[in-house]
Amino acid sequence: MAKNTVRQDEKLNEIVKRDIIKRLYSYLKPYKFEVFQVLVLMGVVIGVNLLNPYFFRLGIDEYIANKDIKGLFLLGGLVILINIVSMICSRWRIKKMARITNNILVTIRHQLYEHIQKLSFEFFDNRPNGKIIARIIGDVNSLNNLFTSSVTNLIPDLVTLIAVVVIMISMNLKLALVSLVTLPFLLVFMFLVEVTCRKRWQLFRKKNSNMKGYIYENFSGIRVVQSFAAQDKTSRGFSEILAELNAAFIKAAKASDLFWPLVEISWGVGSVIVFWYGVKLLNTGEISVGLLVAFISYISMFWRPIMNLSNFYNNLITNMAAAERIFEIMDIKPDIEDKKCAKTMPKIKGNVVFRHVNFSYDDNEIVLKDINFSVKAGETIALVGPTGAGKTTIVNLIARFYDVDSGEVLIDGYNVSDVRLETLRSQMGIMLQDTFLFSGTIKENIRYGKLDATDEEIIKAAKAAYAHDFIMKLPNGYDTDINERGTRLSVGQRQLIAFARALLADPRILILDEATSSIDTHTERLVQKGIERLLKGRTSFVIAHRLSTIQNADRIFVIDDGRIKEMGNHDELMRMKGIYYNLFMSQFKFLDNKKAV
Repeated sequence: MAKNTVRQDEKLNEIVKRDIIKRLYSYLKPYKFEVFQVLVLMGVVIGVNLLNPYFFRLGIDEYIANKDIKGLFLLGGLVILINIVSMICSRWRIKKMARITNNILVTIRHQLYEHIQKLSFEFFDNRPNGKIIARIIGDVNSLNNLFTSSVTNLIPDLVTLIAVVVIMISMNLKLALVSLVTLPFLLVFMFLVEVTCRKRWQLFRKKNSNMKGYIYENFSGIRVVQSFAAQDKTSRGFSEILAELNAAFIKAAKASDLFWPLVEISWGVGSVIVFWYGVKLLNTGEISVGLLVAFISYISMFWRPIMNLSNFYNNLITNMAAAERIFEIMDIKPDIEDKKCAKTMPKIKGNVVFRHVNFSYDDNEIVLKDINFSVKAGETIALVGPTGAGKTTIVNLIARFYDVDSGEVLIDGYNVSDVRLETLRSQMGIMLQDTFLFSGTIKENIRYGKLDATDEEIIKAAKAAYAHDFIMKLPNGYDTDINERGTRLSVGQRQLIAFARALLADPRILILDEATSSIDTHTERLVQKGIERLLKGRTSFVIAHRLSTIQNADRIFVIDDGRIKEMGNHDELMRMKGIYYNLFMSQFKFLDNKKAV
C-alpha cells in the first residue's frame, strides 16, 4: 500500500454509482415500519396538494359560474381543513425521518469505527490519522441530507410527478404532451453536467481530507512547532491547503449550480409553450377557463418536483464522493484477522518458537531473514542490536500484529495465525516504545490493562512499578486527570504508568520495548527490581539499547541486518568478544567518560 501524506491527495478505488446507492439504502431496511409510516404521512400531503388545483377548477367552473356563494364557502372551508391536516402530517413526517436518519448515521459511523479498529498497523502506517478521522466524522455527516431527502423528498416528488402527469393527460392530452416537450433536453444536459460534477466533488473531498490531516498533524506536534518557532511556516502551509480546498470547492459548486438554471430555463420555456397553446385551445372552445387555470397550476406542480428531484440529484452527486470514501475503507479487508477455523488459545504456558521466519513490511526490503529460535516457558530473552535491525518486528510477530511472509511463529505449539487474536493478545502484556496514555484519570489509564480490575489491584500494580509514590503526590492522586498522551507528566512518569498498566494485565508473555529508556538512573534501579519480580514465572522479551538493564536475562539475542548474529547470556557473549562485547564496551566507555566529565 502506497504511503499518503497530509499534502497528498488520496487515491480512491472508484465504486460503481449504482452499488453505492444500493449500499446506502440498505441501511433503511431495519426501519421499514417507520419508513412506511413516513410514506403514509407523505401520501396524505401529496393527496392534498394534488386536490388543491381540482378544487380551484371546481370553484371557478361550478360555484362561481353558478353564483353558488354558500357552496363556495363550504368548499373553501374544506380546503382550509384538509390543508391544516396536511401541515400537521408534513411536520410529523419530517421529525420522524430526521430520527431515522440520525440512527442510520450513528450505525454507519459505528460500523466504520469498528472496522477501522480491526485493520492492521500497515493501514495506519500508510495514512495520516487526521484523514482517517475525516472519514469517520466529516464524510459520514455529509450523508445526513442524502438520507433525509431520499425519503422525504425523492419518493413524494416521484409520486407527485407521476400523479400530475396522469391528471394532466386525463384533463387534456394535447396540453399534456406540449408541457413535456422540453423534458428530454433537460435530461441530456443534466447527465452531461453530472459527469463533471462527480469528479469535482471527489477532488473537493480529497482536499478537505488533506486539510483535516494537516490540522491534526500540526496540533499533535504543536510543541515541536513552537520549539522551532515554525508557526509562520505551518501557517503558510495551511494557507496553501485552504487555497487548494477553496479552488476545488468553487469548481465543484460551479458545476453543481448548473442544475438549477437548466431546470428553470426548461420550466420557463415549457410554461410559455403551454400558455401559448392553451390560449389557442381556449379560443377554439376546446377547453374551459377553469380547466386552463387548473392545468397551469398542475404545470407548476409538474416542474416543482422536477426542481426538487434535480436538487436531490445534485445532493446525491455532491455526497457520492463521501459515500465512496466511506465504503472504500469498509471494503479494505484486514490483513490480520481470525481464520474461519481459528481455535481458542488455551491458557498460555509461554513456550515460543520461531521456525525459518522471513518478514518484510513491503517488497523492497526484507526485515527478518530466516529467524530460528526456541524459548522455554519462564525464560527472559533480551533483544539487542542497532536501530532498524528487526528487534521490534520480532515481538510484533509474536503478538501477531503482522503475519510472517514465510515460516512459523508458535506459542505452546499453536501457530499464532491459527488461533483467535483476542484469546492470544489478552494473555500478553505489551509495553511499547511509544508510551501512549489516554485522556482521563491515571486510574483509568492503568485499568486499561484489566478492565474489571479493582482499585486495590490498580494500586498494587502501581506500587510494583514504583509509580505509586509520584502518583500520590499529584493533586488528586489516582483520580488526577491527564490530557491526551499525558503530556503534563514527565516522560519517565508516563512510562511508569504504562508499566503499571502492563503489570496489571498479569500476562503469560510479557513484551517490554525500551521500557526504561526514558527513566532516570535512580528510578531505573527501582523499576529494575519491579521488573525482576514481574519476570519470574512468565516468558519475557525485553528490547533495550541500554545494555546494563538486561545483564540478568537468561539469554540475549543480538540482532543485526535481520538475522540473529549471536545468542547466549551476558557472560557467554562477553567471552565471545563479538558484536555484543563491542556494543557493551562502547557503552561502558561512553558512560565512564561521561562520569569523568
